[in-house]
Amino acid sequence: MSAAPGDDRIHAQRLSALDRIWANGPGLAGQLTAVNHGTIALRFIVAGFGFLLVGGLLSMFIRLQLAWFDAEVLDPRRYNQFVTLHGTTMMFLFAVPIMEGFAMYLLPKMIGARDLPFPRLSAFGWWCYLFGGLFLYSSLLFDAAPDGGWFMYVPLTDATYSPGKGADFWLLGVTFAEIAAVTAAVELIVAILVTRAPGMDIRRMPLFAWAILVMAFMIALGFPPLILASILLELQRAFGFVFFDPALGGDPLLWQHLFWLFGHPEVYIIFLPAAGVVSMVVPTFARRPVVGYSWIVLALVATGFLSFGLWVHHMFAVGIPLLALAFFSAASMAVAIPTAIQVFAWIATLWSGRPWLRLPMLHIFGFFFVFVLGGLTGVMLAFVPFDWQAHDTHFVVAHLHYVLIGGMMFPLFAGLYYWLPLATGRMPSESTSRTAFWLVFVGFNLTFLPMHLTGLLGMPRRVYTYSPELGVEWLNLLSTAAGFVLAVGIVAILVDAGLCFVHGRRGRANPWRAGTLEWALRAPVPNYNFASMPVVGDLYPLWHDRGLAARSARTDGLLGDPASGRRELLGTGPVSARPEQVVFLSGSSWLPLACALVIAALLACFIAGLYALAAACLLPLVALFLAWAWTTGHRRAPDTIQAEEGTRLPPQYAARNAPGWWAVVGTLLIVGSLFASLVFAYFYLWLGAEAWPPAGQPPMAPELSHAWPLLLLAGAGIAGWRASVSLRAAQGRAASVAMALAALAAAGFALAHPLSLSASVGAPQAHAYAAVVWTLAGFCALHLAVAALLCGFAAARVVRGHVRAGRELEWRVAGAFLRYAVVQAAIGWAVVHLFPVLQ
Repeated sequence: MSAAPGDDRIHAQRLSALDRIWANGPGLAGQLTAVNHGTIALRFIVAGFGFLLVGGLLSMFIRLQLAWFDAEVLDPRRYNQFVTLHGTTMMFLFAVPIMEGFAMYLLPKMIGARDLPFPRLSAFGWWCYLFGGLFLYSSLLFDAAPDGGWFMYVPLTDATYSPGKGADFWLLGVTFAEIAAVTAAVELIVAILVTRAPGMDIRRMPLFAWAILVMAFMIALGFPPLILASILLELQRAFGFVFFDPALGGDPLLWQHLFWLFGHPEVYIIFLPAAGVVSMVVPTFARRPVVGYSWIVLALVATGFLSFGLWVHHMFAVGIPLLALAFFSAASMAVAIPTAIQVFAWIATLWSGRPWLRLPMLHIFGFFFVFVLGGLTGVMLAFVPFDWQAHDTHFVVAHLHYVLIGGMMFPLFAGLYYWLPLATGRMPSESTSRTAFWLVFVGFNLTFLPMHLTGLLGMPRRVYTYSPELGVEWLNLLSTAAGFVLAVGIVAILVDAGLCFVHGRRGRANPWRAGTLEWALRAPVPNYNFASMPVVGDLYPLWHDRGLAARSARTDGLLGDPASGRRELLGTGPVSARPEQVVFLSGSSWLPLACALVIAALLACFIAGLYALAAACLLPLVALFLAWAWTTGHRRAPDTIQAEEGTRLPPQYAARNAPGWWAVVGTLLIVGSLFASLVFAYFYLWLGAEAWPPAGQPPMAPELSHAWPLLLLAGAGIAGWRASVSLRAAQGRAASVAMALAALAAAGFALAHPLSLSASVGAPQAHAYAAVVWTLAGFCALHLAVAALLCGFAAARVVRGHVRAGRELEWRVAGAFLRYAVVQAAIGWAVVHLFPVLQ
């Protein structure tokens, strides 16, 4: 039955309103303030490919230098700088950000959402990523490029052996860019948990969503150790703290432990999204559902868990006890099991289907070949005796590129060509793209396969030349020539993809006949994705419900009526995906750019040695974040919203599973991982020290002078509990007073605890004990200060009527952070005051 003319007119008006509500602003200002997930994600992807080209250009100079012995393309200093920037670019500015960009673009479409739940946070992460990368590369302008390797091992990178600003540019620039990674992790976790389409319970989530969910949790737990290590090294370089100086109780191996606590999960942080892409592409071109869905999900989760127990296999040659070597060797081999499960599931899907060999599948087959070879050499390196022989040779370089670049790059290009028609509405050139694939495949293997041989013949890594007696010059020349073939192939793919946006042949809807939800959208995709929220009932809904695409393009379903004029998102249950709330999203804003600019100014002042000016930048930064927080929420929002006829849902401020609540859970995972890494550093240094505290300084027994700040800590916890009770009882005035008291007590401990230590702990430049104690105390004080700000903010929101009984979200967030900060401070106090007494 056809729709009435009046219905068509209403439908057209609603589509026009949706376009207007979700569109970016006009002109340059509109681009600078854009927060839409599609816009931000495409920026991540374009910038990621840009950094790939820059990193690839650096690698070409490296290969030219190694093409023949005694070459003089680069001097030793410049060679070390290029090696450092190449590795840093590929690991921190290309691999992770581009996969997060793909996730930001695709996930809302895959799970049936209009956007990500925190648009301004995504935009803030983008600006931090861009400025962090530019900050790192600005070191070239000052002839101060870092030259300590992408791993920045100490003591080679401390102020004694790297006296310039090169290491500081690396530490601050990489940490700046990592803000984007951790904010994106929170964003993606919340999006997957609470914004899936109705009916998409956890048994119907796309495998790409599962891979991104595991990846995001791994980022939340894996990136903080590196962030902490960077902070500790920068404190040592800038202020003389002695975390890594063995003469003063430190240990340079602490850096390696913290770095590889990040570095090995990083391998799987890169691989799992690539595996998710493979799990989406293979069923489409096998023309059947994936085999072993549950086993693949379990393999993804198992890989995430196991990856955190492997970091020491990067340190087999540093003198680890034999029992630990055996454990980490076994774990390094065990992680191959869940990966093999996925590979066998993909092969079984193709074997039992009717494979359709189109361009994305070429890259998938290239991935199978390259990644299996990389996995085999990984198992070889998991054997300790072999690792001792090959550890610092080009064999490891070859393995690294087969696993990281080969294992991620081919699925990345498969996904690029697979989803390109969705983003552009056009099809790429089949002849150009196939030629480019073979250039990449042949060039990659001829570049890195010979490196296995040069490594086994004894060629060391990280050296700018080599002896002719090794007899590896012809193999190196082959690798260099093939490297240029690989570079030409990558450039051809990127040019082909870029031309597809303007010159590609127009494609029909769902050209690959895929079954997942993103292909229900018209191409190119509108800013709002779905006119009405789809309701799904299968893992491949388009294969089982042929009318789904047409219904989701109409405006008579869930959230189809844009009469409110707001950007609205449907919130669903984390497990069941039943509709639970309507989420109001913010529109275009200058705040993300302003916050990122202030952080960039702060870091620039810090690296220039203007520490007072850098500290002064904290005031506008805090003011901007408070303004950001204040502009969230709608005081006059109704208690329920009509999602569709007959369905009324509460706004997120009154919902139990509000995105803000899950965001604070994700944030506390990140902060908790940072704190656990710092406690690990304390005990690691303690167990390796001859005396802890150092001779002449007695342990700090919990005397009254040290214990009285605990009263303030207890007071903060009690006041926070009382605020919750009063708010639930609709006693707004009492709740605001309790929140203010909690803020005062938390701020009081933040000031009192360092003061109580000042009389008994020496200078942090004198011994590692003092350095780590002061850092631990400062870390806890900082988080209590943030908790005090949040409590004061929540009290003000109660007074202004934003927070009340039944709409407690903002206090739930502030209260959760307060409770965490109180527990963290209590643990930190116990570590400092109790554990040394027990030894």
